[in-house]
Amino acid sequence: MVRNRKRSINELLVSLFNHVMDMEAKAVITDEYSDITNNDMHIIEAIGMEEPRSMSVIARRLSVTVSTLTTNMNGLERKGYIKRQRSQEDKRVVYVILTDKGRKAFFHHRDFHKKMIKALVKDLSEEEMEILYRCLVNLGRFFDPEG
Repeated sequence: MVRNRKRSINELLVSLFNHVMDMEAKAVITDEYSDITNNDMHIIEAIGMEEPRSMSVIARRLSVTVSTLTTNMNGLERKGYIKRQRSQEDKRVVYVILTDKGRKAFFHHRDFHKKMIKALVKDLSEEEMEILYRCLVNLGRFFDPEG
C-alpha cells in the first residue's frame, strides 16, 4: 500500500511539474509577451523589484553561470525589459534593473503564480497547509541540500 502510494506521488509530481511548465508558458507568454520565453520570465522574476540586482546574484538565484545569463540579458535588454549599469565603486560589477516594460512583465508572471497557489490551497485547512508547506520544504531540501 505504501509502495503504491509513493509511486502515485511520484507520478503526480512528474505530471504536475509538466503541467505547471506548460500552463505557465501558455498563461504567461501572451500576445503582449510573445517576444520573450518562459525562461526570460523567470529571469525577470529573479531580478525582482528589489532593484538593482547584480548579475552574479541573479545567476546564483537561477543556478546558472554569469556567462549563460549574459546571453539572455542581451536579448531582454534589446527588447526593452531590462537595463544594465556598471557599479560606480567596482566597474567589474554589473547591476540589472527592470524597465517599466520589465516591471509589467514581472507582475503579469507573479499573478499567474498567485492564482496557482490560490487554487492549490483553496480547500485546505490551516493544519493541512502546514503539512503541505513542510512537504514542499523537504522537497526543496532534496533539490538544494546546501540551501
